[in-house]
Amino acid sequence: MSPASLSTAGVLLITVPTIAFGGVTLLRFLMRNVPGYLDNPVRRGLWRAGHAHAGVLVLFSLVAMLYVDQAALSDPVKGLVRLSIVAAPILMPLGFFLSVVRPGDTKPNKLIYLTFLGGASLAVGTLTLGVGLV
Repeated sequence: MSPASLSTAGVLLITVPTIAFGGVTLLRFLMRNVPGYLDNPVRRGLWRAGHAHAGVLVLFSLVAMLYVDQAALSDPVKGLVRLSIVAAPILMPLGFFLSVVRPGDTKPNKLIYLTFLGGASLAVGTLTLGVGLV
């Protein structure tokens, strides 16, 4: 692996404990009947989605880093692919969490658009990587 891919993978691995902490926090909300979580289905669903997307996308990004250096792409494009793929597990969960940050929020605010930005980033990165590998 190139130093750039190794550094990116290192940053991704550092985020794993924060995802685990988020899972423990959600479990605590469930066990203690924290107001604004169990009684707010929109908030509960979006926070659950944020946590799930963070975990899955970090794992996906770690696997993708193994392929970036094998792709027939220029170094700047490889950098764009790394950035695009790693932005998704940051932007998507942020959109889910921050769009209903207050316990009384019953519909997402405009920060939900971060999820779309994360999805677009993931699409650009994975499509570019896929083309570079074919």
